[in-house]
Amino acid sequence: MSVIGQSVTVIGAGIAGLAVARALAQRGASVTVLEQADAIREVGAGLQISPNGAAVLRALGLQGALDDASIRAEAVQLIDGPSGEVVTRLDLARLRPGQGYHFLHRADLIALLLKAATEVGVTLRLLSRVTDISLSGARPVITLESGEVVETSLLVGADGLRSRLRAALNGSEEPFFTGQVAWRAVIPAEPGARPVAEVHMGPGRHLVSYPLRGGTLRNIVAVEERVKWAEESWTFRDDSMDLRVAFQEFSPRVRAWLESVEDPWLWGLFRHKVAESWTHTLPAGAAAIVGDAAHPTLPFLAQGASMGLEDAWVLTEALATHDTVAAALAAYQARRKPRTTRIVAAANANARAYHLSGLPKVIGHSGLRLLGRISPGTMISRFDWLYGHDVTA
Repeated sequence: MSVIGQSVTVIGAGIAGLAVARALAQRGASVTVLEQADAIREVGAGLQISPNGAAVLRALGLQGALDDASIRAEAVQLIDGPSGEVVTRLDLARLRPGQGYHFLHRADLIALLLKAATEVGVTLRLLSRVTDISLSGARPVITLESGEVVETSLLVGADGLRSRLRAALNGSEEPFFTGQVAWRAVIPAEPGARPVAEVHMGPGRHLVSYPLRGGTLRNIVAVEERVKWAEESWTFRDDSMDLRVAFQEFSPRVRAWLESVEDPWLWGLFRHKVAESWTHTLPAGAAAIVGDAAHPTLPFLAQGASMGLEDAWVLTEALATHDTVAAALAAYQARRKPRTTRIVAAANANARAYHLSGLPKVIGHSGLRLLGRISPGTMISRFDWLYGHDVTA
């Protein structure tokens, strides 16, 4: 079907929402993005865009903007947290020279996507909180907190973990607490910080760090296993002393970073199912979900942003290349659901690998060291199915 002239409403001005807005507007759709906040603020922290996500940004005409906003990753180092000794190093620049692994601030990615969306005619509406979605008529109907009712040909839910459109498609679902919490913080980077992602692993906890914004800042994500529940929210501040105590047995390098942290963000890590139904076709309209609304994932493969970018491209391409909306949406879900399910499962497995203790830790780290010496490309090639996949090809 042609999307030229079709009215599209996107809920949520996050990464997936702005990416799908630009992609659809480039194809000729009339796109409006509804955002509940009163401004697009610099929130969140650092994120990684792996080659599969970078491929989408390139296809959207944003390679230059990505390069300007990000740092190109040189390597990933797995490090024993307490001793600070490098277990193994994955040399991305040498082993995958043609692929782009990028570190950037979430706010910078949102800013470039917002600029890119508005450049192709996308309308952004702030203070537009959705309170109700009806899929019972000919077209999707949205009710806003103001009382305004919006009818649209295509409704795209990019509204995250608590997606109203996902609930409309699948009913209410309860995630479960994984027994893990995560802190996020951004601190000033030490002079000469290398473009390397460091994963400091320890019993029941790990910490990931990499530089941002030309090496002036350092992003920190620290994860701890605990019984005490924490809210699944990006807006909860914690006492920095709790973070320091959790990692007090780690190396002086890590402890020095944490001394610079003030008021870190804390959120509980919950496991969600990949949505059963991603789309719905009506007599004169349709609805679909993308990004975290469809497949919330734990942060242990750094794939949340890249999966949302892939969704945006595949949904747009399906709508542009199939004869009917129903066929397009069926193709979109069929193509995306198996891949995102596999990625979510792989992220779940990574959490366990980072938190080994005792004999399993000794065996696991010894195996990584040996593999790194005799076959350094093997560990990277294990994830070629993920990073080497290009949905735009």
